[in-house]
Amino acid sequence: MTSPTDITRDPFRLVVLDMAGTTVADGGLVEQAFSAAAQRLGVRPGSDEHARQLAHVRATMGESKISVFRHLFGDEDRAQRANTAFEEAYGELVDAGRIAPVPGAREAVERLASEGRTVVLTTGFARPTQDAILAALGWQDLVPLTLCPADAGGRGRPFPDMVLAAFLRTGAVDDVRRTAVAGDTSYDMLSGVRSGAGIVAGVLTGAHDKDRLTRHGATHVLGSVAELPDLIARAEAAGLPDLAARAGAAGLPAAAARAEA
Repeated sequence: MTSPTDITRDPFRLVVLDMAGTTVADGGLVEQAFSAAAQRLGVRPGSDEHARQLAHVRATMGESKISVFRHLFGDEDRAQRANTAFEEAYGELVDAGRIAPVPGAREAVERLASEGRTVVLTTGFARPTQDAILAALGWQDLVPLTLCPADAGGRGRPFPDMVLAAFLRTGAVDDVRRTAVAGDTSYDMLSGVRSGAGIVAGVLTGAHDKDRLTRHGATHVLGSVAELPDLIARAEAAGLPDLAARAGAAGLPAAAARAEA
């Protein structure tokens, strides 16, 4: 069994990264695609109902999209129709060249891999949309594993399932605490914390700000994912304490547990 002392010296060999807003810059395409989907179901842009629904979409960025639509539209048939419309609209925007890598993201992934780390890309989108994004960026072979909610039993963030699926499928580390998670939303942070990952890094290139990321459990907040390799290297050199052991009763790291790297 690995002791608490040993765990601070082991490397972070598994890195689980979000896509849109973290490694992929989509310029607000989620909101555009949502508006197209909502309009197809009779929600008029500019209406009070549209504003209420859009506020929920913004608040739940990072969550599985079908879960969002189930909340907004109630019955399963309408939710599925909205989700299909959303995925079609987002796919059309991707095909039109409306996405790009976050500056330095590919280089960060390649550096992490060159250091012997296994990198996994995750998303709240359905598999066809995830594959379209990867193809548009030429990232089909960038990482050994990509995951969407359906690949991890159907639950997306804020559940920890995709992080734990990456842990189980890759076998990259023996202890989930030697996993680093990075994302741009509060749900990314909750997912990482609930999985037991040792580093849960928020990035400021997407949906949520530093305060929100920190309140939902970020151990670090970075300008972008390009800074993640250096953060991991510093954490390993310093012997990062086991954050999970210092978490509060609510399941979030206490303020004293948040590293200041």
